[in-house]
Amino acid sequence: MESFPGTFAPVSNRDPDVVVIGSGPNGLVAGCVLAKKGFRVLVVETNRKRPGGALGSEEATESGFVHDVGAAFFPFGKSSPAFQELEIEKHGVQWAHLRYESCHPAPDGSFACISRDTERDFGLFGSPADGERWRKLAAWHRSVEPRLYRLLLGPFPSIAPALALGPLSLLRVAWLFATSARGLSDRFFESEAARRVLPGLGLHVDVGPDDRFGAGLGYMLGLGATTGGYPVPLGGAQRITDALVRILESQGGRLRLGARVTRVAVKGGRAAAVVLDNGEEIPARRAVLADTAARALLLDLVERAHVPSHAVRRMERFEQGWGTFKVDWALSGPVPWKIEAARESAVVHAGDSVDDLSRFTREVRDRKLPARPYLVIGQQSVADPSRAPAGQATLWAYTHVPPDIEGGWAAHRDAFTDAIEARIEELAPGFRSRILARRIVSPVDLQAMDENLVGGDLGGGSNAWNHQLLFRPFFPYFRYRMPVSGLYLCSSYAHPGGGVHGMCGYNAAQIAARDLG
Repeated sequence: MESFPGTFAPVSNRDPDVVVIGSGPNGLVAGCVLAKKGFRVLVVETNRKRPGGALGSEEATESGFVHDVGAAFFPFGKSSPAFQELEIEKHGVQWAHLRYESCHPAPDGSFACISRDTERDFGLFGSPADGERWRKLAAWHRSVEPRLYRLLLGPFPSIAPALALGPLSLLRVAWLFATSARGLSDRFFESEAARRVLPGLGLHVDVGPDDRFGAGLGYMLGLGATTGGYPVPLGGAQRITDALVRILESQGGRLRLGARVTRVAVKGGRAAAVVLDNGEEIPARRAVLADTAARALLLDLVERAHVPSHAVRRMERFEQGWGTFKVDWALSGPVPWKIEAARESAVVHAGDSVDDLSRFTREVRDRKLPARPYLVIGQQSVADPSRAPAGQATLWAYTHVPPDIEGGWAAHRDAFTDAIEARIEELAPGFRSRILARRIVSPVDLQAMDENLVGGDLGGGSNAWNHQLLFRPFFPYFRYRMPVSGLYLCSSYAHPGGGVHGMCGYNAAQIAARDLG
């Protein structure tokens, strides 16, 4: 076993009470919560070099340029109940912000910006009238956010948080969410610059501007940016993983790298052990928690004889989210955006209009490469200069694509990256001249890096309304318990889904602890 820097101990003769499969943020949070409750916890991870899954950092282009391998901005970093309870800041996470959290420019020169200081910056949200409406909506959201997060991020159904939120606020949340992202924007805003913000944020996963009940994700990312913002951890996303590992160890938990689980052994009707690819069997005295894809867990890791036939059929039809195509750049200097505010924004979103975003959605769903890809563009080194050599910069961008395309990704990746760079160049003339090196990550590459990212799906399966709440991952297994006794799903394939908030692991651990007494 190779060790990640730290004090990871080898497996002792005392069998763990709980084995957690996977050391992504949800797996580590689950391990931390159960270790704090007194259970002996072992987290096993396939990667031989580092824990964290898609939550990590590395010098991917040139020496001195630190790039986040997956997640890079953390809207739930400060507001997640899991991270708050575990106090990750006390274990080495330091957050950095820019003046603006998100900028949404278009080639016609129009733009809208989201800021945590809505009283100072509301005038930059498309038009004066739209800025005032945004300021009022942000003020209301700030007043209910802690209770709203407990409602939306806790196990479903969340009765106590719903009562705490109150009937009037519940009705308003239902009114806000019971429409498409385009519908919600049309209700509030008059300018195209303002109207494209929430639909653009919804496209972080596979929710298009016109999707039924699709307003919720854009709302949460947009209004959440006015409170916690889109911070980056100083030094890279790996610092969050490092902090969670330290918390796990401080409570007596252990992490083992280079341990690939090929089977969950079921004995006496319960999950009793995990079997590694070298044949080693690690007993789990009380439970197994899986930070894995739902389909992989129930169709591959657990023998079919132990899974009900209806669950097998449901998993065989399981709907993944869109693929993701990502590029990292090493730059000779910051991006020369035409819109000055974009130079001070943590994230820049490239989408010309709501109709442009709808066109992009149709192309991806028709399994075509988008002609003008919508982009989420991250400027981590502007907020955290330690990510690049002095005077230089990193840049990170992704878009959504079909998980596989005719001819394979190797035949298309360079040309599609050129199309991405052309779209940035349109908004920032001179960008291409600053490129020193680039790394291209296709959906195939993402899945090779982390098996949970099936086909490059970042969200743990589809985020359509019929894959949420009691349908996540599927009914009636929406409260983390799987069809096998003692087996729990704690990944983003469980409620509340994708995003680095740790709440899938947190909720699963709380329920498992209750079951185990």
